[in-house]
Amino acid sequence: MTAQPTTVSGDQLTRDALAVLQPGFTGTEAPEWLLRQIRGGLTSVGLFGRNITSPGQLSALTAQLRAEREEILVAIDEEGGDVTRLEVVDGSSVPGNHALGAVDDPELTRAVAHELARRLADCGVHLNWAPSADVNSDPDNPVIGVRSFGSDPDLVARHTAAYVEGMQSAGVAACTKHFPGHGDTAVDSHHALPTIGVGADVLAARDLTPFRAAVAAGSKAVMSAHILVPALDPDQPATLSRRILTGLLREELGYEGLIVTDGMEMQAISATYGIERGSVLAIAAGADAICVGGGLADEQTVIKLRDTLVAAVRSGELAEERLADAAARVRALAAWTTATPRATGERTPDIGLVAARRALEITRTEEHRALTGTPHVVSFAPVANIAVGDETPWGVAAELAARLPGTTSASYTEQDGAELAARVLAEAGERRLVAVVRDEHRHPWMARALDGLLAARPDTVVVEMGIPQSAPRGSLHVATHGASRVCGQAAAEAVTT
Repeated sequence: MTAQPTTVSGDQLTRDALAVLQPGFTGTEAPEWLLRQIRGGLTSVGLFGRNITSPGQLSALTAQLRAEREEILVAIDEEGGDVTRLEVVDGSSVPGNHALGAVDDPELTRAVAHELARRLADCGVHLNWAPSADVNSDPDNPVIGVRSFGSDPDLVARHTAAYVEGMQSAGVAACTKHFPGHGDTAVDSHHALPTIGVGADVLAARDLTPFRAAVAAGSKAVMSAHILVPALDPDQPATLSRRILTGLLREELGYEGLIVTDGMEMQAISATYGIERGSVLAIAAGADAICVGGGLADEQTVIKLRDTLVAAVRSGELAEERLADAAARVRALAAWTTATPRATGERTPDIGLVAARRALEITRTEEHRALTGTPHVVSFAPVANIAVGDETPWGVAAELAARLPGTTSASYTEQDGAELAARVLAEAGERRLVAVVRDEHRHPWMARALDGLLAARPDTVVVEMGIPQSAPRGSLHVATHGASRVCGQAAAEAVTT
């Protein structure tokens, strides 16, 4: 049924349209255009690594935003682990979900999330687009991987709930993602529209289990996935599907909080529907907040989206009540973040390293001898997915160099060619080799290079910083279950102890 044209005042309609947008911007200070839009009704802002250089700078930035509007919802994509914005320059001081799932201690997950939330709150950030509640059922998944707690639905569910509780107990709203589950795909929705081809019974038992746990834990926000799930809706991706957002999430699962879209500039939506048309369809389907700004971060984008939503209401395509309800939900969460007390009590700044150490999975051969002297560290680097970014350092080279002065290192990619192992061996000389891989099972070139190294140098130490899907090999094999800075530190400790 087509909505009737609205009679709401133009000013209130414009403010409601602005209120449902969560735009990003460039720079480490708020540009004048952003402050102007906040004065006009914009209620949310999204932060990315490009906006952050230090905790002090971030605090000044959020204070600048709050000087325009006290109840401003400042959001960030801070998962910890491989996906970090707070520590994009040096790498995260907490491990990500897969490491926490490997330990499988929900109290530890709760403590890590609580400490991370306290750091965000200290800087004036009170909505975190985390945790990922995706069940990583496809080991070739290029976009979720170690961002997931694991492949077992019950394990993912208990850690999702613990993460939500830990984060929100520090006054930061959690945003559980990517509904109804992005784990069973080998396609990255940043680049194309993935399809989840399983039946509704599998989805209910597997993918929806963690989201039920998140709803029960009181997650203040849920983020939709740009995926097509024919068993739930054969025509529209989840972000644009009323059956999925309203029928399933709202009505069947009983969720009452804020529904946020994943980035609308991602190709799964923008290449098929366009961000303007997609935004109207998303709000009509039941989404409350439109995330945009990972790539498009300017006033022109905000104005186009605002005007498109206003025009859709005036034409009757989008119900006035739906837009007003979405805007009210955004404002309500902004008010919650302002009114909720911040955590007090003892801080746990080292909890991330404690967790990273516990997450290590170490396999030794009888022939293994301790790593000493000045080893040569070779890192085989896959192309980073957009969610992670390629600007965040990873690996063990820096940590090993701190423990073993004189350690040398080199990094290689698939473009370095078929004779990569021979090249590495020639460059290493007599030095002991430490080979660092990331999801070896997904990258044949990486596996071939490692084959060549181990055939010539069986005393090579292997550190896997992705999902340890391949069988352990090397004289010492260390699986870190993630590539955050503390995962590298824990691995360096293990191979030199």
